Amino acid sequence: MSLHVSTDLSVWIAALLTLFAFSFLYKDNPVYRFAEHLFVGVSAGYYIILNFWTVIVPNLWEPLVKTFAGAGGSGGLPSLFQARLGDYRVFLAIPGILGLLLFTRLFGKIGWLSRWALAVIIGVYAGIRTTGTAQADFVAQVQGSLQPLWVAGNLAATLNAVVFMVGMLTSLLFFFYSREHKGTLGAISKLGVLFLMVSFGAGYGYTVMSRISLLIGRFQFLIEDWLGLR
Repeated sequence: MSLHVSTDLSVWIAALLTLFAFSFLYKDNPVYRFAEHLFVGVSAGYYIILNFWTVIVPNLWEPLVKTFAGAGGSGGLPSLFQARLGDYRVFLAIPGILGLLLFTRLFGKIGWLSRWALAVIIGVYAGIRTTGTAQADFVAQVQGSLQPLWVAGNLAATLNAVVFMVGMLTSLLFFFYSREHKGTLGAISKLGVLFLMVSFGAGYGYTVMSRISLLIGRFQFLIEDWLGLR
């Protein structure tokens, strides 16, 4: 095994930033804070530019320009009153104005105007998420729970369905607080706790494994791409 350190500047920058991030394992220090702030700043800038060119320009700016130019007939941008009200795209000016109002928070005296935009955003988002969450989390869960307890010729699927049903019912009864958890209900609730702990443990284990895979990827980068040890 021989050492062949990379001569690529980008690889050196990535390697040093990785080591800066790992330095937090010792204690909080200036180089870690530099890497942290750089990561947050670059990420924020990247997503601002990405959303500007993939969301604002194609979904707001270009439709408004086409609508106003078509309404004016001269290729320029006429006033809003010259646009055809029958074209739905003209109403995109409303979310555009609300988006601009968000920046009034940078100006103290008129900062209260941003509350109107925030109120609309929160209200619309809550309404959309309510139906979306109900469909994805509630209806989908109910549909996934409706499965036959007996699968002819497939013992494994039958046992899986029975265990799933027992786990689901006992877990739900654990959250039944109208009666004190004693006797039969207490025993069922304890069984439900076991199923819940297994579920939480599996989710935690999956999260840990995903983070470990990221750590392995960074070690492979440092050892193979940076130091050239293969």
